[in-house]
Amino acid sequence: MEFHVSLIDRTDLSGEIYRQLRRAIVDGRIRPGESLPPSRELARRLSVARTTVTIAYDRLAGEGFVSSRIGAGTFVNAHIAPSPGELNTRSADGPLRPRPIWDSIPLSTAFAAPAKFDFRTGLPDASLFPHDRWRRLLSSQLGSEVVHDGVYGDPAGYRDLCESIARHIGVARGVETSADDVTVVSGTQQALDVVARTLLEPGDNVAVEDPGYPPIRWLFESLGVRVSCVPVDQQGLIVEALPCDAKLVFVTPSHQYPLGVSMALSRRRALLAWAERSNAAIVEDDYDSEFRFEARPIEPLQTLDSTGRVIYVGSFSKTMLPTLRLGFLVTPPSIRAAVQRAKQVTDWHTSLPLQMALARFIDEGGFARHIRKMRNIYRVRHAMVTHGLTNEFADHLQTIPSTVGLHVAAFARTASVDEISAVARRASAAGVQIQSFSRFAVQVPAKPGLVLGYGAIATANIEEGLRRLRLCFAA
Repeated sequence: MEFHVSLIDRTDLSGEIYRQLRRAIVDGRIRPGESLPPSRELARRLSVARTTVTIAYDRLAGEGFVSSRIGAGTFVNAHIAPSPGELNTRSADGPLRPRPIWDSIPLSTAFAAPAKFDFRTGLPDASLFPHDRWRRLLSSQLGSEVVHDGVYGDPAGYRDLCESIARHIGVARGVETSADDVTVVSGTQQALDVVARTLLEPGDNVAVEDPGYPPIRWLFESLGVRVSCVPVDQQGLIVEALPCDAKLVFVTPSHQYPLGVSMALSRRRALLAWAERSNAAIVEDDYDSEFRFEARPIEPLQTLDSTGRVIYVGSFSKTMLPTLRLGFLVTPPSIRAAVQRAKQVTDWHTSLPLQMALARFIDEGGFARHIRKMRNIYRVRHAMVTHGLTNEFADHLQTIPSTVGLHVAAFARTASVDEISAVARRASAAGVQIQSFSRFAVQVPAKPGLVLGYGAIATANIEEGLRRLRLCFAA
């Protein structure tokens, strides 16, 4: 293996080679069973005598770190394991300091622990994804001429995928767009990052839903813009509460996260009128719109927009897998070029083999079939969770009506925020993972309640999971 040894301004060359190799073995950079560079080769790279290297190797062997096999080489011994005390010898109290904003943004541990009775939101049922079909598609693209050429792709995305997305959302959601206005990104978070880089200056005001999805607020704050949290009620974002100086508002009108309500048509029209008066942009995350179980789907803001102020964002995290990190945004022509440049300076382009495989998956009908299959499965789970909450938890919770998406929210009737948090802790101890409603509130008073997802939990486990949760209220 290649290994760098620094001998600048060193006098004890053998000792320095020994110390740096020993440190690499101890902290796990060279793992048990791996081979050290041949002494002749390392001596040539370091411009030292071969004897200088063999002395270092002999010292390592004498201390039991390595052993030599004639004709094979020198290998790290299998019993050598990284020492916890030596894994990171650098002081955390170094001279560099991050901006204060990063002290307030936690690293997510929401999905760190698996659970048999998993009611966490944001997760689809990965076990029902057509893994074999996807593996074949991806494998075929890895062998394609585009990948073998080894050149960078278009920042806007693989053209065939942009065309496939434009056709799909045109048919499934009535979004009127062309492939030219589609930019492929690595999920909703990057879509928002690209939009913010395109439209916002430090100090600008951005409006987000409250309660809402915390990482969206953190993203905007990390870019130096002011964030105004606007309350949401049973009809969606309260337009009258929007600040007059907001340059952009982020909304989830199809299925508000976490309340689960859909924005009323009157609110959607009022929001578009507000954007026109305020010369502001609207970022519409069409969250969970593919999974509607009753009534007809609501029209996206993008289809009602006649002035070119709506930026439409979609993701394949719930419809396919979060691990793929694939999403897209549809932009008005006036900002198309700038958005593509912003995408280029962030990561140039999303993985080409993944884009190519997804284009085939959509064009061959696999994506539509998967959506239909999962919609039927999620419809059953939605009915089971909603029925269970309404009938078995009626004395504790009031379910918020919702006929779309992969989660249901419910407010507590009498319990406090602290009491609901205690319920969540007891549920976790019983193998039931849920989320408390208060974690999504920012400025509006936190309401006690629960948010239950049903994407990841097996249908057969829902009844038992709800039974265990019910016991946690009685504890």
